[in-house]
Amino acid sequence: MPRPTARVLTLLELLQSGGTRTVAELADRLGVEGRTVRRYVEQLIELDVPVVSVRGRYGGYRLAPGSRLPPLMLSDDEALAVLLGLMAGRRAGLTTTQHTAHETASAKIRRVLPRHIARRLDTLLESLSFTDQHGKFDTPDVAEAADAGVLLAIADAVRHRRPVSIRYTDRDGRRSERTLHAYGIVAHAGRWYVTGKDARIGEDRTFRLDRIADARTLPGSFEAPEAPTGPGPAQRVLSGFATAAYRHEVTLRVHGTVELIRAHLPASVASLEEHEPAAGEDRATEDRATERWLRVELRAERLDWLPPVLASLDRPFVIERPAELRDLVSEFVDRLASYARQA
Repeated sequence: MPRPTARVLTLLELLQSGGTRTVAELADRLGVEGRTVRRYVEQLIELDVPVVSVRGRYGGYRLAPGSRLPPLMLSDDEALAVLLGLMAGRRAGLTTTQHTAHETASAKIRRVLPRHIARRLDTLLESLSFTDQHGKFDTPDVAEAADAGVLLAIADAVRHRRPVSIRYTDRDGRRSERTLHAYGIVAHAGRWYVTGKDARIGEDRTFRLDRIADARTLPGSFEAPEAPTGPGPAQRVLSGFATAAYRHEVTLRVHGTVELIRAHLPASVASLEEHEPAAGEDRATEDRATERWLRVELRAERLDWLPPVLASLDRPFVIERPAELRDLVSEFVDRLASYARQA
């Protein structure tokens, strides 16, 4: 039978989940009588936890805003979410003027976590990298959440260079079991990815973590490519996006700078290479000596987002393929012209 102190902490956790909890509900969850619940509430109040009594038919107890934050009870998933949120906010520049606040908050959470959980969270944070790209191309507005257990298991495999068995469902709904030599976990545009070598085919692959149903560490170890001799996990993910197979293959020639094009078509979307200008192309833009013709290749499930992007470049471009994109650009131009006439 749980000790009274344990029940008081459980009561605090129940109240922290939000809303008003009736005495009957709390008594049932704690396995005690109503008067015992009231005694536990009094103990919380003596500890300066702001518990208030709500009268009426649906009355009970709830937490009220207090002068200080009461003790927090975080599950493994909640602790993981808070630490990752702190890290993401810091990278995005969403920090307070007190720059140490994020470090002290992280330290406080780690300090009260059980050791085995703290070690697993630290392993994940050490295995994680960001692409620093927040735009989304051909992705839904709301990303599926990755399973915390899968995330932590793969992070452990990355750190210790152990093969991991995963059950994966691809975008067409096909399911498969794979053995992965995971190089790293990458956060990109609101989703989690793991990049590594698919041991069965001996090639590098990138997998979405929310599509992995199970991850199980296998015996043995593997050698991961060192950063000085090859791209890191984040760059591998971006390169994989740019060369992935999609419905449409698009080839453009754009006259501009790499920086300008990359601002609108990042490495995760398109690949760039130098292009020898065709007759008349350089003469049309000879006043732009610092710019040059670049060949842009990309793959996409849809084409409708490309005309506005090309317009935002405000640079000369030539569409080599597909012809459907030329029609969409013409329709986009006509639509803009009609809007301008209405104004």
